[in-house]
Amino acid sequence: MLKASYVLLFVILLSIILWFYNSALIKNSIDPKKRSKKLSTVVIVLGIWLITHYIISITGFYHDLSFPPRIPLFMIAPVFLFTIIFMYKNRNSSVLDKLPTHVPIFYQSFRAFIEVLFYFTFTQGILPKQVTFDGYNYDVLLGISAIFMGFYAMRKNASKKLLIVWNIIGIGIVLFAAFIFITSFYVPSVWGESTEFISQEFNQFPFLLLPTFLMPSAIFVHILSITQLRKQSNR
Repeated sequence: MLKASYVLLFVILLSIILWFYNSALIKNSIDPKKRSKKLSTVVIVLGIWLITHYIISITGFYHDLSFPPRIPLFMIAPVFLFTIIFMYKNRNSSVLDKLPTHVPIFYQSFRAFIEVLFYFTFTQGILPKQVTFDGYNYDVLLGISAIFMGFYAMRKNASKKLLIVWNIIGIGIVLFAAFIFITSFYVPSVWGESTEFISQEFNQFPFLLLPTFLMPSAIFVHILSITQLRKQSNR
């Protein structure tokens, strides 16, 4: 049930992304064939990314916790680099104009749900307490605040600067959560332990959806929102 919940959350979030991307393309008068091509490209690229890491994970490659750290280098760093390059190249895209401002804000509410999954993963002995809301991970607060900030963003007089600051804080919270996970794996002495806190089971799918999709999608949508808001505030 726990593993199925990670997969279900992934399917729901991917469906949301594709739905709103398709809606933005329609509003931008992109013809059906081009829309299908763009949507297929997203699915294919993501599919190749996930399948590649699934194959690598079953070889035990990510079970090696020696330095340099493999998970940050081969999973997290490439996605961050892709996000920065992609958003820079598409910063003037007309698609951003058709995406409602509140949509990427509301999207971040999923982080409250992932924190619930983290807690149940902790109760099964797979994750340490510090990566949950009962420890040092404050993602649940960001997820809850996303609901209120989403409704605020729907107001015509909503402050773009405030929404940008909120997004920046959200990125900071994701990075701090990543720090907790990475140090628990590779430098457990930070938390007063001599061996890794996290079970090796977390180095397998579907738990690896966290560094390969869930966390990167949060960063990607935050940067998308900031780009959109800055574009609107400069008009």
